[in-house]
Amino acid sequence: MDIVLTLIGFIFMLVGIAGSFLPILPGPPMSWIGLLLLYLTKSVENDWVFLGITLVIALIVFALDYIIPAMGTKKFGGSKAGIFGTTIGLLVAIFFPVLGPIGIVVWPFVGALVGELLNKTESKTAVKAAFGSFLGFLTGTFIKFIVACVYFGFFLSTFWEHKGLIFSF
Repeated sequence: MDIVLTLIGFIFMLVGIAGSFLPILPGPPMSWIGLLLLYLTKSVENDWVFLGITLVIALIVFALDYIIPAMGTKKFGGSKAGIFGTTIGLLVAIFFPVLGPIGIVVWPFVGALVGELLNKTESKTAVKAAFGSFLGFLTGTFIKFIVACVYFGFFLSTFWEHKGLIFSF
């Protein structure tokens, strides 16, 4: 059973890292579930303080992911249309990777700009607002990615420390 929990936890870790970029998946909470599954094995001793602290961090980052883009957009004079456009632009970058990895950077900005222009904002203000929305998006994505990678590091470290017990029959 330990092997199954570890494998499912590993999958959650990978999904958590992907969730740092995909707006559909809550990256850090998914990574935290991966950590939890590893700690639920009989081979790894429970550390509820560690799990509690990492859960709080995951939930704070999850909440900040909604607050930071709005703050960036508001700071630069944008609207909800800019935030919505950023999300649409990200989805375009993921599902239609025409520009490759650069598309993850370009399309959210283009989406924010189009969202602002459709919101009847003048072009100079729309570019400024799109930049704010884009900056907020990048900041949130970066924070989620760092947390998911740190959790993955915790997972691998703990797994490596207990691999003999996990794979013992």
